[in-house]
Parts: sequence; structure tokens; C-alpha cells
Amino acid sequence: MDVKIIKSAKDYETAMARLSALMSADPKPNSNEENELELLILVIQDFERQTVPPVKADPIESILFRMDQMQLTRKDMEKYIGSISKVSEVLSRNRPLSLPMIRRLNQGLGIPADILIEDVAVVEEDPAIDYTRFPLEAMMDRGCFGDFKGSAQKLKDYAEDLMTNFMRDLLPKQMGTTFFRAPMQQRGDRQADDMAIRAWQMCVLRSAREISSVREYKKDTITPAWLREFAKLSVFNEGTKLAKEHLARHGILLVIEKHFKRTFLDGAAMLDGSGRPIVALTLRHDRIDNFWFALMHELAHVAMHLTPEKSFFTDDLDRTNNQSVEAEADEMAQEALIPQKSWEAAKVRKTLSSEDAIAFADEIGVHPAIVAGRLRHEEKNFRLLSHIIGKTGQVTG
Repeated sequence: MDVKIIKSAKDYETAMARLSALMSADPKPNSNEENELELLILVIQDFERQTVPPVKADPIESILFRMDQMQLTRKDMEKYIGSISKVSEVLSRNRPLSLPMIRRLNQGLGIPADILIEDVAVVEEDPAIDYTRFPLEAMMDRGCFGDFKGSAQKLKDYAEDLMTNFMRDLLPKQMGTTFFRAPMQQRGDRQADDMAIRAWQMCVLRSAREISSVREYKKDTITPAWLREFAKLSVFNEGTKLAKEHLARHGILLVIEKHFKRTFLDGAAMLDGSGRPIVALTLRHDRIDNFWFALMHELAHVAMHLTPEKSFFTDDLDRTNNQSVEAEADEMAQEALIPQKSWEAAKVRKTLSSEDAIAFADEIGVHPAIVAGRLRHEEKNFRLLSHIIGKTGQVTG
């Protein structure tokens, strides 16, 4: 028996070979070979403790062990990990532990933090986003979550997964959750539901993605003269359809997306992930005059105000706004639909008659409903000329 202290990798290989030989020989009790085997095991363990890293505890196995030890169910783990879907994904190793999860598991269940952090691709969650605040039921009804069906409680349980999956399909990676922090330029003084507006915006992006045959948008396309000619499409019975096709030929996407409750939206101007302009209308007030004014207003935003830094303007046209960008958009839209000089001289402003409204509309080349809408707004009389205010017929479900 000649067992020596192991000092090198070569000594370790020799010792392991001798250990293997002795174990294969199955030495008799109290024999020299058995004594050599026991001593060899000790010197090998001593060398391994000094040079070979110890086997690291598995974080998920540690959680499962503590659950078994404390007789905890997966439902009990929601307070530490999150929704039941998150618990399931973490325990099946399909979702990494986040730092907040690690802190709660360490403090609540006493699992050492170094065990939870080892070999885990830790991700930091954004605690500022409460996914349950989105209009989940309304979004489910619009097919935002695929084939998912469930109660209001089930929607809340799976809110983060449903929303992040929906968002992931629509937004480029670099936008991420910063999408929810981006400031919105909103017209109106009513308290709108910010999360409902964000949900509506994502629905618009989804609809815009489905539009084909859209050319590249060239900056400075939209000018006062261009808008004035564009307004003449309003006289056609299918003016809304023609408007969409005309804008697509100039690289601008027009989307009609029904508003969500507590958004108070008439329209918005925004950029998609590739920087292409989108004009979105809700047709909350499904009237021809409202359609054309809202459309012109948003196009004015595209022309004058929309930039990568300010990529989202929303408008509640029932409310006034003193911000210069809104005044500029209003002025550009009004001038495109009814030139101010022509309006100042218009006979219909005095007579308020439908015959004069139709004649003036023919003179400037727009739909009579646009003239009627301008009169109703100025006179603050929304019963005026109701018989020539028509619907677009384009409201979505």
C-alpha cells in the first residue's frame, strides 16, 4: 500500500485508475487492499474539494423540495411567482425566474438566494405594468388572443401571458415594454383609460399589418394643395373606400378600428414598427362629416407633427385643446375641406338652408354633409340639417 497525497492532475488520474481497479477487485474486509481503498477515497475527496467546484443545487428542484416539505400547492405559489400560468411555466422550466420572484421566494420560503440565482437566466420584470387593467374581455371578443376562451377571472390569471404574446407579434423587439411608457399626445380634457388606448393602438397595428399593396411613404407628400384635392373624393358614394385606396398609393395606411370603452377616441396618427404612417379612425360618431374632418386632422398630424420621437397622437374631437399642434391640425383640416375665403362669402351661413348647403358643397367640390357639419358646429345646433348628414357605413364590429 503506497497512498500519497495528490498534488497534480497526473496524480489524480493515477489515483482514480487505482481506485477503479481496487473497486473492481472487491477486496476482502480488513485486508490491505480494503484499507488502501478507504485511504485512497479520502485523499481523492480532499483533492476534489480543493480543485473541483461543488455540484450546484438546482433552483427548481429546491423550490419543489420546499413545496413538498411545506405541503404547498401550485396555487399557494402564486404569491411568490405570480399567476397560475407563471407558476406552471417556471416549475416546468419554460420561464426563467425574475429578480422579484427570487426575492419573494427567498423571503417567503427561506430558499437561499444563491441557489435560486445559480444557472438561471434572470430577467427583470416591469412592475409598473398591471396587465389586468387592459380591456381583456373586449380584446378577446376581437380575437386578439387567438382561440383562448375563459371567464373574467381566467383572463386576469393569464393577463400577462396573453398581452405579452399579443404585443410580441406586433411590436419590434427594441420597443418592448417601453411601448407602455411612451408619452401620448392626446386631445381632450376627459380622463381616458390609458391601458384601453394602448390596447386600441395595438389593435390598429394588427389591422395595419394585414393591409397589402402599400407603397413607400415619401416625406412632404401631404401638402395643403394635396389635401384639398384629396377632399374631393368625399363627393363619391364610396368615398371612404376611395380614400383608403388613395392613401395606400401614397404609403399611408388607413385603419378603421372601433374604440374601446373609456377611450373617447375619434382618431389617431401613429407610426408602425417600420416608420410608416398610420391614420386610424374609430367612427365613434359614424357621420360623413366626422369621418372627413377626423381623417384630415390626422393627416395634418402626419404632415406636421408625427416623428419617431412623437409617434402617437390621439384625438377626442368632441373636446377643444389649446395646444398649438392641435390648433394647427384643425386649421389645416378645415382649410382642406372648406377654404376659409370661400366660407366667409358663403350664402348658406346666413340662410342655413339645405338648398344653399348643397349648392355651396357643389361649388367647392365636397360632400354636402361636410358643409352641414361645419354649420352645425358653428351654430352649436346639432339638429340643423340632420337630413343631409349621412353615415359612412364603415363602422367595424
